[in-house]
Amino acid sequence: MTIRLHRGGRWRAWLGRRLGGDAALGDRAWRRCLHGAGTAVLLYYLLPGRFFLFVSTETVLVAALGSVLALEALRLGAGLELPTIRPYERRRLASYAYYAIALTVAVLLFPRPIAVAVVLGTALVDPLIGELRPSARFAPLYPLVPVVVWAALAVTAFTLVGGWAPLPATAAALGGGALAVAAERPRMAMVDDDLVMTLVPALALTALLFLVPGFPGLGG
Repeated sequence: MTIRLHRGGRWRAWLGRRLGGDAALGDRAWRRCLHGAGTAVLLYYLLPGRFFLFVSTETVLVAALGSVLALEALRLGAGLELPTIRPYERRRLASYAYYAIALTVAVLLFPRPIAVAVVLGTALVDPLIGELRPSARFAPLYPLVPVVVWAALAVTAFTLVGGWAPLPATAAALGGGALAVAAERPRMAMVDDDLVMTLVPALALTALLFLVPGFPGLGG
């Protein structure tokens, strides 16, 4: 028997009506909300190292990722029905699983200012791209506006979290934003844009730190 973890779209239809549209609008709005909720992974940096009953926050984070992947295994292997799964995701790893992998890898493996930048970038700019690009009215704003918004978020992370000087922070942010938006564009059958939009700029910016000695301190 198929188990459904949704109510057939009734919540999303209700949300769409509240927003002045239909179920499709509600579905899109709900996806955007869930995507933005990915910023919650940054709480990892605020919690004490042994906050969860003497279990490390790293262990809790990895366990949370394991739960997501177990849920995805049930969906693919046992026919579990989840909300917001799109047709092309039915026979491959779904976007939410790629997203969980990307967020976990970002905060565990990359320098904190870079991790904060790429998490904010994917969580907030990817939904923005999803609104701009298909719209005849707003499509001319793509890709400039997403790059600028990504860069603004990154500059904030680099200067406030990493203590980088403004000039190198701005240069790195603009480069990272351009890479992130470019990485999001291609549609690959088995790799999701949430993964590449997070990890491509993270890898490039981390390489920059190692290849250019003293880079964050340039100009200040």
